[in-house]
Amino acid sequence: MLTARTKSVSPELHFGTIILFLVTGVAVFALPMFGQGDASAALRADANAPTYEVGSVRPSKLYGGMSIKSTIGRYSARNVTLWGLIFNAYGLRPNSHIPRGLAGWAESAQFDLEAKMNDDTSAALQKLSHEKQEEKRNRMLQLLLEDRFKLRVHHESREGQIYSLVVGKKGFKLKELPASALPQGRSWNSGQISIRGGSIANLVFCLSDVLDREVVDRTGINGKYDFMLKWTPDEQQGESDAGPTILTALQEQFGLRLESAKGQVDTLVVDHVEQPSVN
Repeated sequence: MLTARTKSVSPELHFGTIILFLVTGVAVFALPMFGQGDASAALRADANAPTYEVGSVRPSKLYGGMSIKSTIGRYSARNVTLWGLIFNAYGLRPNSHIPRGLAGWAESAQFDLEAKMNDDTSAALQKLSHEKQEEKRNRMLQLLLEDRFKLRVHHESREGQIYSLVVGKKGFKLKELPASALPQGRSWNSGQISIRGGSIANLVFCLSDVLDREVVDRTGINGKYDFMLKWTPDEQQGESDAGPTILTALQEQFGLRLESAKGQVDTLVVDHVEQPSVN
């Protein structure tokens, strides 16, 4: 049986907006990840990878929630842990475990980080699509963490239980949005997923969090859509006004199915990390 875990709405990191979030509730757009091997070496081998011209890291003196603001020319983080930065930089899924090898201080010590692009890099990024901009800025953040935290990582792939998202017998039901449509945001909890102007990859990201298991896209569907999925969590199914389960809701509302399967689950492993010097 597919069981959706109960949790509050996870906030989202949008480039160009300020987001406040709890340490346990960080979420970002799902982005392409490096294949198995040394991701740091892959970045160093990319001679065209842009970098931040100026970057500083200092221990935070703030209390309460964290904030991150990312625009075309600047990345600013307040009261954020290294684990939070790694989560964002490597496009990890919401159900990702803390990487093996990550030092304890990286989960508790909080920092303020400021990074700025030069004008040429900023102008070059503005010519790219929204998705490519995100990918490039993630790479830039990875390189910054390499430099300031001496972070070295690699990926390992292990077999585990996953869900495959496939198209149902009656076909996909949603209408594709124009290619020019921009992401308008997303939110999700144990009974609803709302994504405006998103891709199947965004839906898979949210489903992975709700179901607390890796969900793999096997639909072959491209493009952008408005996903508004509503269901009744399993623990409320006995109530008189209960709606469909998440499995039934996906079929009825989107024409999609979730199939339990075994597959390769990507895991990020930290090889080396150091506390940054104040600058």
